[in-house]
Amino acid sequence: MNTLRIATRQSALALWQAEHVAARLRAAHPGLKVELLPMTTRGDRILDRPLASIGGKGLFLKELEVALAERRADIAVHSFKDMPMELEAGFAIGAVLERADAADAFVSVNFARPDELPARARVGSSSLRRQAQLRALRPDLELLDLRGNVNTRLAKLDAGDYDAIVLACAGLDRLGLSARIRCRLEAPSWLPAAAQGAIAIEQRAGDARVAELAAVLNDVETARCVGAERALTRRLQGSCEVPIAAFCIETDRGLHLSGLVGDAASGELLRAQGEGSIDDAEALGRKVAEQLLAQGAGRFLER
Repeated sequence: MNTLRIATRQSALALWQAEHVAARLRAAHPGLKVELLPMTTRGDRILDRPLASIGGKGLFLKELEVALAERRADIAVHSFKDMPMELEAGFAIGAVLERADAADAFVSVNFARPDELPARARVGSSSLRRQAQLRALRPDLELLDLRGNVNTRLAKLDAGDYDAIVLACAGLDRLGLSARIRCRLEAPSWLPAAAQGAIAIEQRAGDARVAELAAVLNDVETARCVGAERALTRRLQGSCEVPIAAFCIETDRGLHLSGLVGDAASGELLRAQGEGSIDDAEALGRKVAEQLLAQGAGRFLER
C-alpha cells in the first residue's frame, strides 16, 4: 500500500516526465515509495510510417493501459497531447500537471526563422497540424515525415536530412535542449495541439487510493484550459489524421479559446475563437468547434 508504480514509455522525454511526477508524489506524500515501469509501445517500434497511417497517437498508450488493467502499474504518465480524446472504458485522468510552454519550436542549424528558409527547403514533421500551418506560411516548402524520439529527430537534422524541423518547446526544455530552439511558433498566429505542454496522469477508474494520491498534483487552471481544447477536438472528432489545433488561456473575463482546422496539402486554414466561463470549459470547446464547422471545416474532416 506504500508503493506506487508508474508505467511510462522508455524515451528520454517520457522518462523525464515520469521521474518528475514521481518526485512530486514523493514530496507530497512522505513515506510513499514510487517505482517506474518503463515500457516500449507499438508507436515507439513503428518508425517508418506516419502516425496517421498506422492508427494514431493511441499507439503510445495501449501497452501502458494493459499494465494498469493487469495491476502491474498504478498510474501511467503521458504527454497529454498524445492521449486520444476518449479514453478506453475503465480508465480516467487522475491529474493534469501545470502546463509548460505550449508553443512549437522552429529548429534549424542554419536558419533562424521559417521566413529565412530558401525556396523548396526540406522541413521535417509528421504532424499534419504542423504541416498545414507550415504550408500556409510557406507554400514552397518540401514537407517531409519525421518520426522518432527528440534526440533521433535532432540527429537527423544535424546529419543534413532536413533544413529545419518543428518540435514542441516543452519537450526540448525538459530535456535541457532549449538552446536548440531558434524561434518559438506561438499563438495567436500559430496554434499548438490540444493540451500540448501538459502532463497527464492516467489511472484505473474507481481506484480511490490512487485517485487521492494523484489529485494533489492537479493544476486546476491547466485542467480547465486543456479541457476546453480537448472538447473542441472531440467535437470535431479529431485525431492525428486531421490537422486540428487549439489553445486556451484564462483571462480576467474567463476562458479564451482559439481553434484551427487546416489542410496539410493546400495550406488552407480555418480559424475561430470564443470566450466562456471558467466553470464550463466543455461548452466553450463545443462552441468554437461549431464555429469552425459553420465555416466548412467538415470538408477537411471528411478527407
